[in-house]
Amino acid sequence: MVEARGLAKTYRGRKGSSTDAVSDLSLTCHAGEVYGLLGPNGAGKTTTLRMLSTVLSPTRGTARLAGFDVVTQATQVRSKLGFLSGNTGLYPRLTPREVLRFFGRLHGMENDAISARIEELGGVFRMTEFLDKRCDALSSGMKQKVNVARTALHDPDILILDEPTVGLDVLASRTIVEFVRDCRSRGKCVIFSTHIMGEVSRLCDRLAIIHLGKVQFDGTLAELRARAGDDLEEAFVTVLEQST
Repeated sequence: MVEARGLAKTYRGRKGSSTDAVSDLSLTCHAGEVYGLLGPNGAGKTTTLRMLSTVLSPTRGTARLAGFDVVTQATQVRSKLGFLSGNTGLYPRLTPREVLRFFGRLHGMENDAISARIEELGGVFRMTEFLDKRCDALSSGMKQKVNVARTALHDPDILILDEPTVGLDVLASRTIVEFVRDCRSRGKCVIFSTHIMGEVSRLCDRLAIIHLGKVQFDGTLAELRARAGDDLEEAFVTVLEQST
């Protein structure tokens, strides 16, 4: 379970100025649930995900993942979490197998367990044919599959994915979507940000729309349609317009 209450991130500038990237944000995602995070560029989605993932410390508020506080128990949080950042790179001279083995060791996994998990994820993400090719020879879609596999390598209870299908073709995107569905069926807690409304309708049990650093809507797809209309894109725009 992921629970945030009154989460805020303020950046201090020169001469006493400040900018609130996120302000008074609260959300809850339960086990076996997919929670979508939507919003225009600069709304605060990535900042929120980074605070939940212990990458950034909140200025105010609290967040707990699997019962652990993201500030005072960050090590325990990371052991339960897989975080896919929007700007994660791969070591270009390593192969996907070597990258995954390296991260498995960072998570304290035994060699046999790492090998078995690599083979499993190689099948899940259809990576078998390029597991032993250098990362600098891979397409962007192949690299993203490796990044998602790295996120899931230690089989965490919670997955936080920042736009996992951005820039991918239809087949690669479908593989990621199928993986998220499987995680939900196995009782994982999944939070992901996206701009793709089709993914929202296919995956999300609940969603939040963030604008100006605040949650402007939090509920189910049915509740969003009841409030703002059946067309998801139009409903999204309506919520944004009502918040300004």
